[in-house]
Amino acid sequence: MKAVLVKDGKGPIENLYIGDAPRPQATLPGQVLVKVKVFGLNRMDIWQRKGQYPLPPGTTEILGVEFSGSVAEVGPNVQDFHVGDEVFGLTYGGAYAEYVLVNAGMLLPKGPQLSWEHAAAIPEAWLTAYQALIMVTNVKEGDDVLIHAGASGVGIAAIQLANFFKANRIITTAGSQEKLDFLKSMPLPPTETVNYKTEDFSKRVAEITSGKGVDVIVDFIGQDYWNKNISSLALDGRMVLLATLGGNSMPPGAEITPILYKRLRIQGSTLRSRDQEYQNELIQGFKRDVLNKIEGCSTGSQGEGGHYKIYVHKVFKWTEIQEAHREMEQNKNSGKIVVEIA
Repeated sequence: MKAVLVKDGKGPIENLYIGDAPRPQATLPGQVLVKVKVFGLNRMDIWQRKGQYPLPPGTTEILGVEFSGSVAEVGPNVQDFHVGDEVFGLTYGGAYAEYVLVNAGMLLPKGPQLSWEHAAAIPEAWLTAYQALIMVTNVKEGDDVLIHAGASGVGIAAIQLANFFKANRIITTAGSQEKLDFLKSMPLPPTETVNYKTEDFSKRVAEITSGKGVDVIVDFIGQDYWNKNISSLALDGRMVLLATLGGNSMPPGAEITPILYKRLRIQGSTLRSRDQEYQNELIQGFKRDVLNKIEGCSTGSQGEGGHYKIYVHKVFKWTEIQEAHREMEQNKNSGKIVVEIA
C-alpha cells in the first residue's frame, strides 16, 4: 500500500513523502482493516515526525491516529462491523496510509449524512475533550471553565461540551483577533474570549468571576501558563494538562502554597498511551453521551443530531501533506486540518 512516510525516520516537514509500506491484515480477534478515505492531523503528528513523541509499544511508525473510511477486512470475533461498512475512529498509529488496522472497539459507524471529512475530524479532538472535561475534571452544572487554545480542534470541542454539561461561564483564550472572532461566531460560543498575546488572562478571569476564579481549566501550554493558571483557579479547582507547548519545566517562582490552601487538583492526561480497555470504554461513553448530538451524527428517531458542530479548517490532498503540516505548525487553523487520500 501507499503511505505517508518520514525520510530517515524523523526530521523536518520536507522529509514527508508518499512511499510504499506493507499492507496490514486483520488476522487477530477483534481486528478490523479499514480502507482510509480521510485522516486528521494532530499536534502529536508533528512531534512524532520530529522524533519527539514516544510511541506506545508495538505501534507502527506511520503517523496518524484518526481517520474515516470503509471496512476492508474483519478478523475473528468481530460482530458489529462488516466489509463495506462506513466507519471512523481512533488508532494508535498508521492513519496516514491507504489502509489502517484497528481494534473494533475503537470504531464508530459513519452515517450517510456525515461527510468523510467531518467524520475524520471527530475522534481525537472530541474524545480528548470528553476525557478532559468528563473523566478527569468532572465538569458539572454551574462550573466556571477556562479553556486554552480555544480555536484548536480540542478547544472547539471542549467549548461545546462545556455548554452541553451546563457550565456557567466558559472563558477561552486564543492568539489572534481572527480566532477570537471565529469563536464568537459559533452557535454555542464561549461566554468570554481573551487574547493571550495582548491581555493577562489571569486578570481577565479575576474580573469575569469577581475574584472567585474558575472551577476547571483545560490547558495545553504548561510552563508559560503555570503561575497564571494557578492564580486563575478557584477553591477546590481542577486543572487537566494535556500538553506542554510552552515548556516542560516548572517556571521560575512557581509556588506550592496556593495548591495546598486552595485544595487544587491538577492532573496530566494523554489519550494515545491509554490501554485498549480504557480507549474502548471512553469511546462507548462518548457514543452514549455526545455522539448523537453532533451535527450529522443523528441515528434517526433516537438521535438528537444538530446541536454541536464539527469545524474543519481546511481539507488537503495527501500529496499536499507537507503543506498540511506547515499549516498546523504555523498555527493558522481554526478547527481541524484533515487530509484526503486521492
